[in-house]
Amino acid sequence: MPTATPASSPASSPAAPTPPAAPATAVTSYTRLFAIPGALAFTLGNLLARFPQGMFSISAVMLISGVRGSYALAGALTATGLVTSAFLGPWLARMVDRHGQARIAVPATLVAASGALALLLCVRLDVPDWVLFVAYLPTAAQPNTGGMSRARWAHLLDGDPKALHTANSFEQAADELCFMLGPVVAAFLCSALFPEAGALVGTVLMVTGVLVFAAQRATEPPARPRTAATRTPLRAPGMPPLLVAFLALGAIFGSLEVTTVAFADELGHKAWAGGVLALQAAGSCVAGLVFGAVKPSGPAARRHPVCVAAMAVLMTLPLLAAALTGSLYVLGAALLIAGMGTAPTMVTGMTLVQERTPDGRLNEGMTLAVTALLGGIACGSATGGAAVEHWGPTAAYTVPVTAAACALLLSLYGYARGRSQRPASTWRA
Repeated sequence: MPTATPASSPASSPAAPTPPAAPATAVTSYTRLFAIPGALAFTLGNLLARFPQGMFSISAVMLISGVRGSYALAGALTATGLVTSAFLGPWLARMVDRHGQARIAVPATLVAASGALALLLCVRLDVPDWVLFVAYLPTAAQPNTGGMSRARWAHLLDGDPKALHTANSFEQAADELCFMLGPVVAAFLCSALFPEAGALVGTVLMVTGVLVFAAQRATEPPARPRTAATRTPLRAPGMPPLLVAFLALGAIFGSLEVTTVAFADELGHKAWAGGVLALQAAGSCVAGLVFGAVKPSGPAARRHPVCVAAMAVLMTLPLLAAALTGSLYVLGAALLIAGMGTAPTMVTGMTLVQERTPDGRLNEGMTLAVTALLGGIACGSATGGAAVEHWGPTAAYTVPVTAAACALLLSLYGYARGRSQRPASTWRA
């Protein structure tokens, strides 16, 4: 069946390596990916560009809560940036599909960097709170580098669903690696140097990484100008309920981050917050690499509710750890285990997005998923911050648990709706 990737000629798309005769192992599965010419180069650039994604939110929370003394303001500020990204992101991705990754990503990144630097300057000048929100808005122009990397894999691995599954799993593990190490680095920089250090270093890494990634033109998918036959991914069968489920998943991550920082602060160990959050990402990273090395069983549409259900059950562990022990060490262990449900859920969800996105709109389709995720993170961040202010950090862990339950209900609804409808020709398998 056709894939959800832009059509490419043999001359423009390097052929995937022939699978080895022996049964694939975790090592051979990933080795095959990076044997593709140019794959390692664009991956390294993209990792450098993506790493600050794990730094910016916690840098902003630590900066604003430390300088202004308000977690509610910190949560609202990061939520504002994420909501703005939710509106701007799909348009930027549409431009990427039409004009190419390099032509759009580089100027967009420079705009985002100007917003980050403006926020630092405003905090240093002690401006009114509302000015911080205005200064922070340009950061929404940060391009979806993870989506662009997945689009490159889909372009290079056209017709090889097993290899694409491995590539998607690697990309999710890379996301988790960034969110595992990023908070640790950001928390250390903000605590050991000065409050603005995390955001400043993240901005430099973001710009450098995008420039390196954009320079790898040989693996870039071809631009696909819009025609009368081009369809928006929003109207593709099965996409609306899937995007709403991504929204609920984002609320888990947003509320969990703010609540954990506040919990560590209450115990007098705010500088450890990044390390504790890194354990959750570490669990997801390991699960993602293992998940990518095994052959998926059954269609992604059927696997998705199962993955979300496992994630929802595991997400109760941080609440129990905080409520029953009040220990940061036990909370860290709970987050490590809880994180193991994240990567399989995200990989399966992104696979569904790729299957259901119309041809020539892959960057837009995946950015819509990320946009929904960011919108959920924004809601979860704001809700988590408000819950910390009114209930305390321990009780605030009910917010990610509630969001996980909502994600499960939405996933079950999407699966039931898909089974009741005859699959349209635009669905990909």
